[in-house]
Amino acid sequence: MCAAPAAETGLQVQTTTARRDGGRGGRAGRSAREGHAIAQKPFRQPRRPYSFTEAVSADGLEAIHDASMRILEEIGIDVLHEEVKDIFRKAGAEVDPGSDRVRMDRGLIAEAIATCPAEFTMHARNPAHNVHFGGNSVAFAQMASAPNCSDMDRGRRPGNQQDFRDLVKLGQVFNIIHLSGGYPVEPVDLHASIRHLECLRDFATLTDKIFHVYSLGKERNRDGIEIARIARGVSHDQLEREPSVLSIINSSSPLRLDTPMMQGIIEMSRRNQVIVMTPFTLAGAMAPVTIAGALAQQNAEALAGIALTQLVRPGAPVVYGGFTSNVDMKSGAPAFGTPEYMKAAIVGGQLARRYNLPYRTSNTCAANTVDAQAAYESVFSLWGAIMGGGNFIKHSAGWMEGGLTCSFEKFILDVDLLQMVAEFLNPLVVDDSTLALDAIRDVGPGGHFFGTAHTQERYRDAFYAPLISDWRNFETWSEAGSPTAYQKANRLWKEALAQYEQPPLDPAIAEELDDFVERRKAEGGAPTDF
Repeated sequence: MCAAPAAETGLQVQTTTARRDGGRGGRAGRSAREGHAIAQKPFRQPRRPYSFTEAVSADGLEAIHDASMRILEEIGIDVLHEEVKDIFRKAGAEVDPGSDRVRMDRGLIAEAIATCPAEFTMHARNPAHNVHFGGNSVAFAQMASAPNCSDMDRGRRPGNQQDFRDLVKLGQVFNIIHLSGGYPVEPVDLHASIRHLECLRDFATLTDKIFHVYSLGKERNRDGIEIARIARGVSHDQLEREPSVLSIINSSSPLRLDTPMMQGIIEMSRRNQVIVMTPFTLAGAMAPVTIAGALAQQNAEALAGIALTQLVRPGAPVVYGGFTSNVDMKSGAPAFGTPEYMKAAIVGGQLARRYNLPYRTSNTCAANTVDAQAAYESVFSLWGAIMGGGNFIKHSAGWMEGGLTCSFEKFILDVDLLQMVAEFLNPLVVDDSTLALDAIRDVGPGGHFFGTAHTQERYRDAFYAPLISDWRNFETWSEAGSPTAYQKANRLWKEALAQYEQPPLDPAIAEELDDFVERRKAEGGAPTDF
């Protein structure tokens, strides 16, 4: 049986507790912005101006939907949580006596998901970093929950607090990263019972963007919600009106909803915080070997979890998540950035739109080093995500080894790719100015446009300026030492860290955060056995 990867569930490794270092306070600073030494545009969400790609016909989509309904009605799904079974039973589901098996008909599912919001806004402690979910909006989150990290200088190593903090800082520096999707690397040098407290305090102080709370026991959800509330300086009522944290919920494929994940839905949805319901379905392993069958199973599991959010609190914000790929049938290892992955990502978007839900997908690869494989698999993953209608693109920057490692250099390569995608999504402007007939008339046949007023007025921002791509000719590039993309990315992440400054935070809020975290640590944090 294949287990869900750390990239989705979050690790809980028992290790020695480490002390905090560095001051928190209200240290003034600034986030990356226009004019920063590293070229980037101001923080903004791209919007998709193009039509969605569709990988199956309307009839094919309905066939997948019908198969999903038959799975839930005829086969059912195991629910490993007594309160959730009772919630489903009261809603009209059939719960086998003395068993975890729950069957629910399509009417129950349709009625429940009818209350899901089609679009909503998440609120950061810096309102300029609020993020819209749904419609044509796109949001990128850096990689989440790798057990290892790597860079060119130090190689591959287990996750630790310092690397965690450095990656969080990089997520703050780059404006194309809109929010956190989880810990970019698991700091396994922190004891699992208090790790979430240290990490969430870092998110709340080292960044002013939206962050993620793991659903690994209700205590972690409650702590994360309270840390978000304190960091924003708002009341409990305002927090419930303004969703501020999200949690990824993975079903335990095939066809199981486990206890900590169901606790997460209950705790988050009751407080009107965001659930991203994402089955982890690998065709050939935890799902049928056919992509159509894997998608039918994905859809059944996703809709069961989404329905639960609405049974807990009608109108609670929820996102339809797709994470279907295939395995290498020779080794059983997960494969990403494959043609099958792209098709699944696109159909996942079709399904999300059928139910009028925001859609989550991912930027992934299976490469073991930052090489051509890492690049082309990520490009294919991201293309499927974007053209499939992804609103929330998880694991957007840093993902390596099928989710087992977060690479500092890959983070920079992905940032460059994300910035390129954002520029691609800018609508092409066609008007008298851009058609440039006067400039063409002035130059005439056989001339060039370098010196025209039209060019001089626009050349600074006319084209995307890449972070990594080297456009010099061979001789000039050779004279500069023939630098590779890997080497340039290595230099850039160090430059970005050197330029990081902590965003300002009211000293009273910082003190309240510290008091809450230290109190919860003294109480023992969260259980580590489920």
